[in-house]
Amino acid sequence: MNVLEHWSVDFYDFTVPPPPTVDPDILRFGDLLARAARNGARHGTPVITSPSGRPDSRINLFFRTGRMATHEVSTWRRYAYALVVWLNFLDAIGRSWDGASVRDVEAFKDWRIMDLRNDERIRPTSFDTDRAAVNAFYTWAGSRYGVFNPVPTVQTDDSDEGAWRPGPGYVQQRRDPLRPAGSRPRQVKWLLRAALEQWRNIGLRGFDFDGLRRDGWRGFNEDRDCAFVDGLYGTGLRVREWASVLDVELPASGGERMGEAWLAAKCIKGGEEGRKYWIPRRVLQSVEGYADPLEGSRAEVIRRAQRRGRYDRLRGVRIVTGHNPRTGELFLEGHGGPAATALDVLSPDERRMLFRRTPAGLEPLCLWLSVNGLPKKVHSWEDTFDDANKRVAEAWVRRADPDGRLTVQERERIRRECPLWATAHMCRHSFALKWFSILSLLEVRRLEGFTPEEIEDFRDQLGDIWLQLAILLGHKHPDTTRDHYLEPFTGLQLSYLMSLLDDDEQAGVDSLVRIFARHGGSTIVPVAVAGTPGGAQ
Repeated sequence: MNVLEHWSVDFYDFTVPPPPTVDPDILRFGDLLARAARNGARHGTPVITSPSGRPDSRINLFFRTGRMATHEVSTWRRYAYALVVWLNFLDAIGRSWDGASVRDVEAFKDWRIMDLRNDERIRPTSFDTDRAAVNAFYTWAGSRYGVFNPVPTVQTDDSDEGAWRPGPGYVQQRRDPLRPAGSRPRQVKWLLRAALEQWRNIGLRGFDFDGLRRDGWRGFNEDRDCAFVDGLYGTGLRVREWASVLDVELPASGGERMGEAWLAAKCIKGGEEGRKYWIPRRVLQSVEGYADPLEGSRAEVIRRAQRRGRYDRLRGVRIVTGHNPRTGELFLEGHGGPAATALDVLSPDERRMLFRRTPAGLEPLCLWLSVNGLPKKVHSWEDTFDDANKRVAEAWVRRADPDGRLTVQERERIRRECPLWATAHMCRHSFALKWFSILSLLEVRRLEGFTPEEIEDFRDQLGDIWLQLAILLGHKHPDTTRDHYLEPFTGLQLSYLMSLLDDDEQAGVDSLVRIFARHGGSTIVPVAVAGTPGGAQ
């Protein structure tokens, strides 16, 4: 028996065949992936394994039945990792998962956030995922197995007069007692373009803080990584959304400042319906450089994978024979001939299996590829940002200690104090701040000379800045944009907002103001729909 030290988790990958084996105990199960599919597993389904080396079927059923089975793969990953941490904690205190108490959960919270013996303590905001995962698991296990849910939760606040109330001992709680006092819904950080470009050059392109490229730098994928980061900042898309784009879904860079594209419904958070988004010309040019058939790294990894027959060994490949950009459909090979399939219904995992035939062999439609030529998985972009942050921190140490005279402890302290870093979601927040600046400037300039009544009429017809920003970010409600993204910036002065933009963006604002001025009177072109995307980057 394979005995492990801790609980661990792995994930089903239906895109590659199982590794070859001669173990008779494994061979007697036949096709492992087909067997897993019959048992309710899908691509990305977690498999949590106990220290004994065997999976606990009751725990793993959590991800295959009920509400959790319908969640996104990204949610499975977050909850699976959180459950593994919880299970390992229970092992350390000698408790089984089906016998955990409220006191155990409180001790878990203290250990994760405050216990000095834990070298991997987390912020209160990060504990929210642990709390949600453990609560969801025990809520499910309670209804299925009758297991007690040890997670203290909020009582429902129902103000209807005829509503049911608990007994005399009931104490109404307005806050989840397990949520840490220091926990906030979201911690928002921004990067100005100059800081983003410096971070990108040092972390992804091998430069130092002096602006010179380091000796021996080998940045094979730097064109891919830079194009991806530029796209996050330029479009405001989430990582999952931008990482799932197919090459046929992008417009060509032309004379327009902004290109229009369609984001498929199944790639959007929530997945209810697709939406239009806009891509700056400079981002399209960066992507085209990465995808260049002669000089881009994308073509190189495809050729290498074709020579090694990597695509021919994939399971579940779908062959694309055509694309209709007008209807947003792909044509896929089928037994009865090509079948039209809407791009809106293709999830990120399905898109990873889309290939076209070329004279050199199969070629993926996914835009972003790993070194092995396979579509890059969404969560692996976190590693890209982590590696870049480490390079930036090392460059910061070299800047402070060029001769290597400081002690290891001193260098580590300098590394931790590096002021330049980035995450993928910071690019989306920075996009929001940039467009808040642009829309604020436009509103002030185009409403000069209007009476208060005319300004109110204008906002009633076209919506305020928050509505326009919600459209650009794909939020369902402007309150999400205002309360979680930009609340600290609502009082900024116009002069400071202008300083946040680079020369090209300021020129775009001035151009839009001139366009609005030509219309005259009270007829204003809607910024979020027609005017805004063409104005700035």
